[in-house]
Amino acid sequence: MSTLYLKVDPRQPEPLVIAQAANILRHGGLVAFPTETVYGLGANALDAQAVAGIFRAKGRPADNPLIVHIANLEQLSLVAGELPARAKNLVNLFWPGPLTLVLPKNPQVPAEVTAGLDTVAIRMPSHPVALALIQAAGVPLAAPSANRSGAPSPTTAGHVIADLDGRIHAVVDGGPAYIGLESTVLDLAADPPLVLRPGGVTVEQLEDALQGPVAYEPALSQLEQNLIPRSPGMKYTHYAPQGEVFLVSGSPEAVREKVQRLLSQAKEHGQIAAVLSSKENLAWYQSQEPMADLLINLGPRSALDLVAQNLYGALRACDEAKAAMVLVEAFPATGLGLAVMNRLYKAASCRMIEA
Repeated sequence: MSTLYLKVDPRQPEPLVIAQAANILRHGGLVAFPTETVYGLGANALDAQAVAGIFRAKGRPADNPLIVHIANLEQLSLVAGELPARAKNLVNLFWPGPLTLVLPKNPQVPAEVTAGLDTVAIRMPSHPVALALIQAAGVPLAAPSANRSGAPSPTTAGHVIADLDGRIHAVVDGGPAYIGLESTVLDLAADPPLVLRPGGVTVEQLEDALQGPVAYEPALSQLEQNLIPRSPGMKYTHYAPQGEVFLVSGSPEAVREKVQRLLSQAKEHGQIAAVLSSKENLAWYQSQEPMADLLINLGPRSALDLVAQNLYGALRACDEAKAAMVLVEAFPATGLGLAVMNRLYKAASCRMIEA
């Protein structure tokens, strides 16, 4: 299969280019496209055969459910049952945007989309290219991240091509994703509502909108249990580069000293090592011996939106450098930092080193 590359203006995507990609989707093809969170790999969510192609292209386990993307509320009835009352306020506040709601599914949604569950995860992205493509296709799109299963999610078209060139029909390049982490997934069937995956909408924002508590349980035990996850990102190893990731937590001084000791051990064993640092500690690492083979500034600890934007690109850069050890500083797990730490914790196989 030859992958077609299509470039569009991210703010005002050209209708003829969008129509070309939409035609591929209507005929059962796979098209990668940008959203505000990460690049998604889209297929007609109502076509079981097309959806099965997503799993083959990604090497994704069949019991890992997909998120369905819609362009308008009219499409919601195609994939979901009646919208619960408390979901309506969330839709009004956060759609289009990086919030996925787990809702009772419409029977016409194929089991391949939901991993056999009676619920379906749905969101309306805010990226102009995504909205234009879904609208032009005329069908909801099942669209997980456009990467090989388990790898860091793609935030540029180049990342998609590196992973899936020759495995999908087309990629629409609409520039880099501007949030950089996947959407928040919220299960409204739970009481209180349960965040299954933290993302671009924070727990604090959800609590303000719902005027009540919102629970968050990492559900990391599912990594070792034979359970069907209710949301993407719950059961399998995700977001990981090829090298072993060590996530180090503690005071900034203790963290950088622990990271430096681990770096020294790696160099003694002849390993290529990378350090993913906060901006605050960057100069310190630059002044130490031995230095990391790859030193990346993720951003200030006070600007977690920048850290989120930079994270997946940094993890992919570690693979490009063939780093066997990846040392990462922990960040505050509040606001968007909860999503950042969720991704890092899973990239590190759910291990944290306390400095």
